[in-house]
This record gives sequence, structure tokens and C-alpha cells, in this order.
Amino acid sequence: MDDFSALKPRRKTRVVNVGGVLIGGDNPIAVQTMTNTDTLDIDATVAQIKACVKAGSELIRLTTPTPKHAQALGLIREALLKDGITIPLIADVHFLPAAAFEALKWADKVRLNPGNLLDGKMFRDLTFTDASYAKEIERIEESLLPFVEAAKLSGKALRIGCNHGSLSDRVLSRFGDTPFGMVESTMEYLRIFQKHGFDDMIVALKASNPLIMIEANRLLMATMDKEQMDYPIHLGVTEAGNGEEGRAKSTLGIGTLLLEGIGDTIRVSLTEDPAKEIPTCYGILQATHRRITRTEFISCPSCGRTLFDIEPVTNIIKERMGHLKGLHIAIMGCIVNGLGEMADADYGYVGGAPGQISLYRKKTLVKRGVPEAEAVDELIALIKADGKWVEDASIS
Repeated sequence: MDDFSALKPRRKTRVVNVGGVLIGGDNPIAVQTMTNTDTLDIDATVAQIKACVKAGSELIRLTTPTPKHAQALGLIREALLKDGITIPLIADVHFLPAAAFEALKWADKVRLNPGNLLDGKMFRDLTFTDASYAKEIERIEESLLPFVEAAKLSGKALRIGCNHGSLSDRVLSRFGDTPFGMVESTMEYLRIFQKHGFDDMIVALKASNPLIMIEANRLLMATMDKEQMDYPIHLGVTEAGNGEEGRAKSTLGIGTLLLEGIGDTIRVSLTEDPAKEIPTCYGILQATHRRITRTEFISCPSCGRTLFDIEPVTNIIKERMGHLKGLHIAIMGCIVNGLGEMADADYGYVGGAPGQISLYRKKTLVKRGVPEAEAVDELIALIKADGKWVEDASIS
């Protein structure tokens, strides 16, 4: 990995096994998404999961509001296995403890929301003393104990996932609608599970406002470090929207924390087909240099000095060379900024004169005056001659 001063060392966490995908430690930051079908519609759900797997998703979360929905995960898994698909399934549970118990039988991981599993949100303004609030924690612990024991016996992982918009009246009244409230809501559950010997947990604090999401996760890290907890972190900006806005919010929130060394699995939450979330996930990981899965391209925006039509050429180069994992390729319109702006690119495609291209290996000029019509093939030939070419496995 490149050594950039802005890129802090990744936070060391314990490793949690989610259906064979290892989360945390030195394992690659995993990409996941969530289906938006009715989980009881087996055919539609299986079809959507297959599309997400094809797009590169490594874990799939499904909504399981009732025990019946949790049971459907068994049929979904059976259908996926017929096609050799073994992607871990995550049950998303809210409100009903019975659904959480049933999900332990069928899912690889169960998500619990501390804001609504054993509490409610009716926008009541409650008053607590320290003693009365401690009694509430005792109530939560007593209610959770049967599930803690069931989780230990199941061997399954849990995600303690707190959303800014679903903080309970109890937490809101005590800590306010704040990042601190999100952290305390989460820590209450973590402390109980840890106290009773369950540690296979992943933690997620999400908000639709990326600034709140960032601050909450920073505060969570400080709190967990103080209490010697090392659980992996799932990152996401929930309800980010769609299109450019959704991608911008997600990139800001997830990318900022990744650069700070926080994050072991991510999801980009878009109001779109779930499979469309996956490219943005990998794009964020690539841009932050946390996980390199494709070619890194550098290209200038073009100006009056540009000596060829740079946009279509860039698209052609990306299409033909985008599978070369780890290579940096620069496409520059002219020689003025070519060498400097290419930075540390492995190869450069630079306009040298009208209709002529100069090819570089790093900052060394290899070929000058290559006819533009031949230049892309010549660049590929150069990469092959250096032993850095691999065939695109996606092309059968």
C-alpha cells in the first residue's frame, strides 16, 4: 500500500467470522449491501442477491421483521447454494426479540438495533435520576440475557447497529439527540454482551448526516479504546439518498473515517437497486487506498492545450485496462502538465503533438510520436513487455 501521510494505520480489531467471511484484523475491508425485496418473496430475493453477488457484494443483509421472515432465510440459502453461491446472510431485526431468536437459526449474523429492540420511541420526555437510569440498564440486561446465551450457543455473529434516527425515548431523554447519545446507546449493549462472555460482535453507528456519522464513530472509537474494546466497525451513511447526492454523502462519511483508520466493512446506502451500491463501495476503498481492486486512473480535465479528444480515449483505456489491479495509468492531454500531474503513475499516455502520443514508463519517455490510432495498442504492448499484463477474467 502507498505510504501517504494522510492515511493513518488501520485500527486493530478482533476478527469476527461471518459465515466464512472474516471481518476485522488484517482482513480486507468487506463490501456489503441489503436487499429491498420482501424477504418472503423467495424468488425475487434470490434474484436480487445473485445480481448483488455478481456486482461484487461479499455479504448480504435482509430484513427479518418477524420469525417467519427469519425462517425464509433457510429457503433463500438453499436456493443460492444450488447455484454455488455461499454469500453470508445477515438478518436485520427491529422491535421483535422473537425474530432475533429465530434469526440465530438461519442467519450468519444478526443485526440488533438498541434503539427499538427493548425500548420504544414515542417522543416522550422522560426524567431519570442516576439511580432510576441504572434500574433501566438492569432491565435491559435482564431482558437480553436469554438472547446472549442463545447467541453463544449458536456460534453466530451479531451486529449492534445504532441509527441516529432511532434512538429510544430513554436515551434521548438522558443523553439528547447527539452523537454521544448514539455511542451510549450502543455501549450499553456492548457492555452487557461482553460482561456475559459474548464477543463476536461488529458495531455500526449510522446517520443520514455524514457529519454526525463521522463524529459519532470518532467518539465511539475513543470510548471503546478507553474500555479496552476492539470490535470491528461497519461504516455507512444511512438514507443517503440517490444519484450524485447519495454518493457524495457516502463518500464523505465513509471515506473520512477510512482515512483515519476506522472501518472493517462498509455499505453505501442508496435509494436505488442494491447492486448499484457496490461500485461506489469499491470506488471509496480504492480512492482511500484501503483496498485496491482495479487500475488507478489519472486523467486531466483537458483545456485549450489538449492535443487529442481526451474523454473518449480515457474511456477506451479504462475499458481495456481497468482490470489491471494495482497499476496506475495516467492519461494527459499535453506535455505541459503531463509529467508533473502524472505523479507516481506506472504508465503515461500523453499528448505530444497533434495526432501524436508520447508513452511513458513512470517518468521515463519510452516512445515518442506514436500515431494516435495506434497508441492504445502500443500502451498495452508496453505493459505486456514489462510482464504486468493479465487477461481480464470477466471476459469469457
